Amino acid sequence: MSDSEQSVYAKRTKAIHYGSLEESDRWHVERKDNENDASAKTDYSQLTTAEYMNLDAEVAKDRAALLEEFERRKKARLIHVSTDDGEVKNALRKLNEPICYFGEGPADRRMRLKDLLSALGEKGLPASKPAKEEEKPKAQQKETNESTWYHEGPESLRVARFWIANYSLARAKQRLEDASEKVRQHSATKAGRMVELQKRIQQLAPQCSQVGDTRPITGCCINENSSLLLTCSLSSLCKVWSVPDCTLKQTLRGHKCNVSDVAFRPGVATDSNAEVAMASCSFDGSVKLWSYDSEESIADINGHVPHRVAKLAFHPSGRFLGTACYDASWRLWDLEQKQEVLHQEGHTKAVHCIAFQVDGSVCVTGGLDGFGRVWDLRTGRCIMFLEGHLSAIYGVDFSPNGYHIVSGSQDNSCKIWDLRRRQMVYTIPAHTNLISDVKYQKNGGNFLVTCSYDKTAKIWSDKTWQPLKTLSGHDGRLVGVDISHDSQYIVTASYDRTFKLWAWD
Repeated sequence: MSDSEQSVYAKRTKAIHYGSLEESDRWHVERKDNENDASAKTDYSQLTTAEYMNLDAEVAKDRAALLEEFERRKKARLIHVSTDDGEVKNALRKLNEPICYFGEGPADRRMRLKDLLSALGEKGLPASKPAKEEEKPKAQQKETNESTWYHEGPESLRVARFWIANYSLARAKQRLEDASEKVRQHSATKAGRMVELQKRIQQLAPQCSQVGDTRPITGCCINENSSLLLTCSLSSLCKVWSVPDCTLKQTLRGHKCNVSDVAFRPGVATDSNAEVAMASCSFDGSVKLWSYDSEESIADINGHVPHRVAKLAFHPSGRFLGTACYDASWRLWDLEQKQEVLHQEGHTKAVHCIAFQVDGSVCVTGGLDGFGRVWDLRTGRCIMFLEGHLSAIYGVDFSPNGYHIVSGSQDNSCKIWDLRRRQMVYTIPAHTNLISDVKYQKNGGNFLVTCSYDKTAKIWSDKTWQPLKTLSGHDGRLVGVDISHDSQYIVTASYDRTFKLWAWD
């Protein structure tokens, strides 16, 4: 069969149109528009009659709930809730609420307690009478702890305080006369001296670098006439070196533990015999006194055992020795009366460093509690509280002007304090690691030196506190620094077992 035979033809139906097509389309459009208008009018009339009132009621209800929520949040903000997490848990327990939800922290728990108290309104927490009754003993105990108390001291302390008062008054008078003469100098003269000093500091270079011991060095000190250098180390040895060639002159043997600090006694000639000229302290609490003519100690001080003695310093007169001990106290020893005249407490943690004012009337101590205290040696009172460091204080020193104090801390900063105004005057972000020691220039106070665990020592100006010079070259952390009395030398001691002597070119 062919394709033509298989195909089926569909017959189209005929459509008869009356009138024109445009009129028919217009009629259909108008009819549809009329139906839409009628339905819209019907819906609007139904909304205005039945549902419109219900909609207003719901809006008013939502508005009231929103205002109530705002008021509740306002009350929650005004409610004072303790920041102690233990007290927050106790409050939740009294409200019969879970004290902790899964993944809930102290801040979230505190906010939950605020929300609960704001929802309870005036009810709040049930009043507990025993808690109020406990407040009175706590307040009385606080007053007792904060009150100053005294106890009777020995006759040796009275003698020492009278002697210090007479000694410091003459020194203070001389210091004030020198300060007045300095003020009368022409400003151009003072500015010229500062410019010359800064130029000299820029020329500072290492004069000598010496391996001081087989173990890390922990302290260093230069004597009054800048002819001798004293170092100590973790090997329990102390060594005396000549300046500036750094040759070994004397080895002091006697400590049985790590030696933490050394100091020269002021006013003692280098050719003296059988006279206390040096002092050292160690981790086992022993303090030893040395002379120039013997390698063995001529006297031992064992009043600190078993607590570590971190630092020591001689009084400007040379008669007294101050020691900072890890039993949270510091002590004053009279070398003439050969006994301890003062055992002073006040720090909450170990006392690490101590320094005397140039007059000899006051001293400053720094502790691992992050606070420093200035003590009047003539009365025994704490006359200034150094509060501002975020961590332990490892170094303190007095300026020769008598009223500026510098402190170096584990928070990498160095702070300057004014004893006259009894407040901090400046903070130096000095290093990138903890500051282990600080020292003022002894014959003018025009600059100060800080050393740090970041292996550098830095020199800072006294007035503007700007960095003048960075002393770098050690391979280990720096633990000690000192400036000679004539400002000719600066010595730094490091854990790399070496000490460096810096001098002007």
